[in-house]
Amino acid sequence: MSEQFDYIVVGAGSAGCVLAGRLSEDPATRVLLLEAGPPDRSLWIHLPIGYGRTMWSDTYNWRFNTDPDPNMNGRRIYWPRGKTLGGSSSINGLIYIRGQREDYDHWAELGNTGWGYDDVLPYFIKSEGNQRGAIPFHGSGGPLKVSDIGARHELIEAFIDGAGQIGVPRTDDFNGAQQEGAGYYQLTTHKGWRCSTAKAYLDPARGRTNLRIETDAFAAGLIMDGTRAVGVRYRQAGQMKEARCKAEVLLAAGSIQSPQLLQLSGIGPRALLEKHGIPVVLDAPGVGENLQDHLQIRLSFECTKPITTNDQLNSIVGQAKLGLQWLLFRSGPLAVGINQGGCFMRALPSEAQTPDIQFHVATLSADMAGGKVHPYSGFTMSICQLRPESRGHIRIRGADPFEPPEMQPNYLSTDLDRRTAVAGVKAARAIAASTAMRPYVKREVKPGPQDTTDDALLEFCRNNGATIFHPTGTCRMGIDALAVVDPRLRVNGVAGLRVVDCSVMPVLVSGNTNAPAVMMAEKAVDMIRADAKNKR
Repeated sequence: MSEQFDYIVVGAGSAGCVLAGRLSEDPATRVLLLEAGPPDRSLWIHLPIGYGRTMWSDTYNWRFNTDPDPNMNGRRIYWPRGKTLGGSSSINGLIYIRGQREDYDHWAELGNTGWGYDDVLPYFIKSEGNQRGAIPFHGSGGPLKVSDIGARHELIEAFIDGAGQIGVPRTDDFNGAQQEGAGYYQLTTHKGWRCSTAKAYLDPARGRTNLRIETDAFAAGLIMDGTRAVGVRYRQAGQMKEARCKAEVLLAAGSIQSPQLLQLSGIGPRALLEKHGIPVVLDAPGVGENLQDHLQIRLSFECTKPITTNDQLNSIVGQAKLGLQWLLFRSGPLAVGINQGGCFMRALPSEAQTPDIQFHVATLSADMAGGKVHPYSGFTMSICQLRPESRGHIRIRGADPFEPPEMQPNYLSTDLDRRTAVAGVKAARAIAASTAMRPYVKREVKPGPQDTTDDALLEFCRNNGATIFHPTGTCRMGIDALAVVDPRLRVNGVAGLRVVDCSVMPVLVSGNTNAPAVMMAEKAVDMIRADAKNKR
């Protein structure tokens, strides 16, 4: 006999932890939180620099790979996703970015009432515990701690000055009145530790008797009563179990696994379901479509001075100093993570009214994010197109819930995306060649000086581009026939079921996705409570 709850949250990631923490604030509401991964006990999760370790962890990371992408010369792209309490907020690069006002106003223009910038800003503020205090655009009392990077770095200062020399102003807040500018990122850290959503929202809730957290609980499918979701089947300790709910199932499994779960449960494109012998509950052709992601193009450089994190990590003495700096003061590179500085600018100024590319600047270099650092003094400038036109899909390969789905991003499949990628590389080179930055550049390692034409740079992007970890859009919110959820995040055509994660984004936001995921979950809680009240 299965246990009865009010709400079942599937996935304890950036959104799921918020849902479980907030909904369980009402002692009369029973909440079950299911997480496929283990508890978040590893030191590497909580130490900001641990991002480099968890990026390749079999324990805390799903370690997905895309299908061969024809636009990327048939390459499979590594897609890390968090598999523990906190989900990807426990393994990400910690950068706190909301996106642009125009992103959310565009959502509203597409028919998503209540999702304009003025509607969502209060939820960003509610969630945020910013070190700077309660100032315009920011909050101080929220669970998600946001901190400044304390120490200024010579290389980052040179980058910011170099950006200024090509027309991008310095800014001290990418989340203020406007996004455009170059500066230091704020991070989801607190006193030298990572602040994941598990830390922010679950830790204060752990003592509540009305909240049950089940880890190593792999959701295999929804339990349906006709077109109503009434529970979840999951595997734990080698056994299949069931949990049922009176109110709603809340899918927060992310842009890969939320559409996968819907398809496995008979909610998806009819042809796909019938192909794999899955009884059709609802023909929903939009489930798994509309996949969007930020493609990261990494330019690496050798530095003229031994001032990079490479130098520290490649030296026993340097490693010891890093460790002592963190142990004694909770500061230094171990407390920061990978990327310190950044920039939002227009690579195609004649076409973009707002920034169309983002830089992530790291005082280290490696062949890929989280990889072993190079043996020389090195730094990295990564660029990504903020609003790609390319669209991909997530589709099950069969009826086995434990088999990863087909993941096809279709990167660089449109002319605008290709031109923006090339323009972004040129913008990075322009900053590297600026008067401010030139003294620090010994050589451009990748792409290297041999790549001078647009065609050569595009080929470099195809051969080296990687995800910057922002897959979205596969359970799109909207009011048209292909929309998967309505503006209240209820699955169209199905009762008792919502999706609350980045898969509902109709269009990818212009920046990192962790803060928006938290915002969406905060807003969803208010909608869930209001809808429950209206039903009484």
